[in-house]
Amino acid sequence: MKILAIESSCDETACAVVEDGRTIISSVVATQIDEHKLYGGVVPEIASRRHCENIVGVCDEALIKADLKLNDCDAVAVTYAPGLIGALLVGVNFAKSLALATKKPLIPVHHIKGHIAANYIAHGELEPPYLCLVASGGHSHIIKVKDYTEFETIGRTLDDAAGEAFDKAARSMGFPYPGGVHIDKAAKLGDSARYKLPVPKTENPYDFSFSGLKTAVINLVHNAEQKGDEINKNDLAASFQHTVCTILTSKFIKAALDNGYKTIALAGGVAANSGLREMLTEQAEIHGMKLYIPPVSLCGDNAAMIGSQAFYEYLAGNIADSSLNAVASLKL
Repeated sequence: MKILAIESSCDETACAVVEDGRTIISSVVATQIDEHKLYGGVVPEIASRRHCENIVGVCDEALIKADLKLNDCDAVAVTYAPGLIGALLVGVNFAKSLALATKKPLIPVHHIKGHIAANYIAHGELEPPYLCLVASGGHSHIIKVKDYTEFETIGRTLDDAAGEAFDKAARSMGFPYPGGVHIDKAAKLGDSARYKLPVPKTENPYDFSFSGLKTAVINLVHNAEQKGDEINKNDLAASFQHTVCTILTSKFIKAALDNGYKTIALAGGVAANSGLREMLTEQAEIHGMKLYIPPVSLCGDNAAMIGSQAFYEYLAGNIADSSLNAVASLKL
């Protein structure tokens, strides 16, 4: 089954053709990073307008690369939640139009489910059940993947997501947007023990909190500037990254041990962070767990992951009609 998938939840306009949930036939992503970099973050109005400008060309390119016509696809899938409402509306309305015009099934996909499904493309042998850590700019979740379309969230961020904390801490250090990749590079050159940073505590041992940690870094930088002291960016980046990765890894491994999981997975934009990948790999080996991580190319927002999850949604009978609407915030 070939599915034409569309993703426009934030600042990436993406389209892909995915076969049977596991094979990418084509995948195209138009990024807006260079434009949003001017403002230090994503500007929702600009993102929405660029999606309008890019979506036809991106989908045409995906079909050309797949050597397919629109009618050759068996269904149309789209991210409908969560995300920036204006950005989501562009993708949802475009997908609805394609499905209506071609009389193909319309498959709605939750963005977080898509991130999890990126592992199905990268690892053909992976099947539920397993435990997944989803860490991105807007989400930090520990999720029981009971089946391809059945999920239970047992841990979540209480405030900032890990990716958001990376970007805001990076901005205070003078790194350009998106900050996570710059902190990752700087951390490789720094001493992670140089700066002592707080580790927030939560009532639920599987929940996360990064707001206080982010604020601690911002205050450290501002206080140093006011005193005329010099901050070693590489050391601070290394200390911050090590702290975030330790929080994510320790809570995730504890959740896996407590709930009896030997198969675990990582997903989301922060899954591209080399420090997190290394730390989680090491801990998985120590505890005899099988860890699945998608390649860096599938960690960020893309339509291939949406097409993968859409296949399983279709098998489960999750088909939408023309009343489908975008939803900015929606629990898994």
